[in-house]
Amino acid sequence: MKDLLKKFENKEPEIVFHWNDAETEAEGWVVINSLRGGAAGGGTRMRKGLDKNEVLSLAKTMEVKFTVSGPAIGGAKSGINFDPKDPRKKAVLERWYKAVSPLLKSYYGTGGDLNVDEIHEVIPMTEDCGVWHPQEGVFSGHFQPTDADKINRIGQLRNGVIKVLENTDYTPDRLRKYTVADMITGFGVAESIKHFYDIYKTGVQGKKAIVQGWGNVGSAAAFYLAQMGVKIVGIIDITGGLIKEEGFSFEEVKEFYLNKNGNNLHAENLLSFDEINQKIWEVGAAIFAPCAASRLITQQQVDQMIDNGLEVIASGANVPFADKEIFFGPIMEYADERVSVIPDFIANCGMARVFAYFMERKVQMTDEAIFNDTSITIKNAIQNTFDSNNSHKNISATAFEISLKQLL
Repeated sequence: MKDLLKKFENKEPEIVFHWNDAETEAEGWVVINSLRGGAAGGGTRMRKGLDKNEVLSLAKTMEVKFTVSGPAIGGAKSGINFDPKDPRKKAVLERWYKAVSPLLKSYYGTGGDLNVDEIHEVIPMTEDCGVWHPQEGVFSGHFQPTDADKINRIGQLRNGVIKVLENTDYTPDRLRKYTVADMITGFGVAESIKHFYDIYKTGVQGKKAIVQGWGNVGSAAAFYLAQMGVKIVGIIDITGGLIKEEGFSFEEVKEFYLNKNGNNLHAENLLSFDEINQKIWEVGAAIFAPCAASRLITQQQVDQMIDNGLEVIASGANVPFADKEIFFGPIMEYADERVSVIPDFIANCGMARVFAYFMERKVQMTDEAIFNDTSITIKNAIQNTFDSNNSHKNISATAFEISLKQLL
């Protein structure tokens, strides 16, 4: 596996598009690792301090993810080095999408990512640039449909991603009009944990869990886990955190979700970040769902959780371990050899799978059909890993080997 991984990591990307904004200090890159299947896909993120290497690593991560989620295309990513809290953000994004629109028309599909919203920013801004949909390039390059078929499938994709959830199994509140895009990635993280326990162990109900991050992914994952009967015993977010050793009730977790302040946890009796960061790793939990930024989890934190009963880590964040390597650094390997680590390209593939689902011809557009498709995709990936390695250790190493053999 490591030889395959090294070969994949060292392979130069096919296309690197570099942009300097004429009106601000913003700088951006599109990295297309390959045009496998005639196209490439990956979202757009913005953060201060981002660089080309981060975008490159994420593009390679997307290529691996597509071996699970489909379609069979190359990996790509867009990244903009700019402070998303700057009031000039909207104008920067508009100029960015104008610059990359020829790629989005031809062979590159994008979406939302860190600090860039799919529905309120990506879709309307790309439309203003003459792009039918942010995924148009995938249709053009990979599917090569007739104009009529392209229009129909793009319509399906456009309506599906922003579909307001109606089934109370999938939404915390029907009146607030949460969409598929709001909930699907966190749902996938929760389902990866459920399927892991069903396939490798004896069921998830009653297990205790710690969730890191309270944005779309972490808060939704916690909502669905609590709905399954998992006891959320700790939440750590950049603004602070909460601990309840017997576990928060489903109603309490739902309330935390509904009371979010943007992407941040907002609750009474919130512990400071320093205090929660000292305490949470020693709260006994079988499940850990890192759903915050990349490269945060240290080996010391892994050890503390293992000493207190950790069984499985489900990577809601891309590359959650504090390794410098693109994929499989020493901390991830250390964790993978001691507990079950569900890799990011399986656990957080929900949005990528939704895009692939809506690109198919005439799919069902119900909440149940959309979410069940993501659940089955994740279940199949975990079952394939189990069929190759029925030990609860080295799950990530096995999953990488299965995927890389498809790419090299």
